[in-house]
Amino acid sequence: MLLFFKKRPTESVFKKIKVDIHSHLLPGIDDGSPNLNTSIELVKGLCGLGFEKLITTPHIFLDFYPNTSEIIRQGLTQLKKALAEEKLPITIEAAAEYYTDSFFEDLLAKDDVLHFGKPKYVLIEMSFISPTPNLEEIIFQLITKGYQPILAHPERYAYWHNHTQVFERLQKMGCLLQLNILSLVSYYGRSVEKKALSMVKSEQIDFLGTDLHHHHHLDILRSLEYDKYLDSLLNKYEFRNNLL
Repeated sequence: MLLFFKKRPTESVFKKIKVDIHSHLLPGIDDGSPNLNTSIELVKGLCGLGFEKLITTPHIFLDFYPNTSEIIRQGLTQLKKALAEEKLPITIEAAAEYYTDSFFEDLLAKDDVLHFGKPKYVLIEMSFISPTPNLEEIIFQLITKGYQPILAHPERYAYWHNHTQVFERLQKMGCLLQLNILSLVSYYGRSVEKKALSMVKSEQIDFLGTDLHHHHHLDILRSLEYDKYLDSLLNKYEFRNNLL
């Protein structure tokens, strides 16, 4: 049936996702929320959209965001304390979005890795300019140590847009894939949207994430709250978010 004739969803499409596994909500530690008040506003916004649980994932990237597990835990404690006063019907946890470099390998060697859920999911990312040369070795190390790697926003790595076999290989190794919801509406450009839709329709995507950084991201998500097309994708394809 054409989407033109499809009824508008009667409830937020995000209620089908329930759990967001990728965001930058802790105040002042990366390129996400700059302060506590903004963090509270963003969490309120996600709660209003129908999310029931947030796993926020600040960057750990030595050259730009040299966060540590302790810094992230402290930030989470601060935010949870403030949110307790708001009495929102939402749960928030924290892990990290790890840039796959030698610093991350050092952390992994020491088992100083923030993870979430079972079986110990770890969110990783690469440069948007070129792939991590030893990505497969890092994935192997993660799995060997009992972690379950998830590659963040694979649809945004333009250098792999014409190399579908790369993702197939990573998945065969045991790496899961997380797609940004905003990639489905050309927020990052038409080529990313095309790749995102292709990956969803090929059933390559395991998780969805907001990758929320600021109010502009939240505004776009709000515009999609009753979106027919997004609703049709969520009805047709299965993702693992609501299993967490």
